[in-house]
Amino acid sequence: MDLTKLIRTIPDYPKPGVMFRDISTLLGDARGFRRAVDELVQPLAGLKVDKVAGIEARGFILGGAVAHQLSAGFVPLRKKGKLPHKTVAVEYALEYGSDVIEMHVDALNPGDRVLLIDDLIATGGTALAATHLLRQVGADIIGAAFVIDLPELGGAQRLRDAGVAVSVLATFEGH
Repeated sequence: MDLTKLIRTIPDYPKPGVMFRDISTLLGDARGFRRAVDELVQPLAGLKVDKVAGIEARGFILGGAVAHQLSAGFVPLRKKGKLPHKTVAVEYALEYGSDVIEMHVDALNPGDRVLLIDDLIATGGTALAATHLLRQVGADIIGAAFVIDLPELGGAQRLRDAGVAVSVLATFEGH
């Protein structure tokens, strides 16, 4: 099964020149969704994973399913102000401005072995911020997994340069 055929491309969204890679069509296909989760989990066979950290919002869907398969806990990484309990946060730069990613202060214990999950890696800004956040609380990041990589934008390489093993299921040229 070629997962790329289940990923919809929407031209000029959210702005002209961008080819948006939409995984909602993959998630809506039962066999495709199951295959994607199985392929995200497969490289971790035999490894101990304590928690899966999913980046808002599609990372929640994938991360929850992967955590279930790995018998691991799930940690939501959210935009500022969305979590109800005391949080730790990291601010990071965007193309125009900045953003903040947070998690509950008690979501992880130092030394927890954590897998980072999201649907897509582009420039890597959010994933790198998530990596800094997880390391700030003492997590041992065993890897980061994405359904889609846009290699021209260099995010996966930036994560690798930061010492994080990266796995992806599909690559698309352009951005």
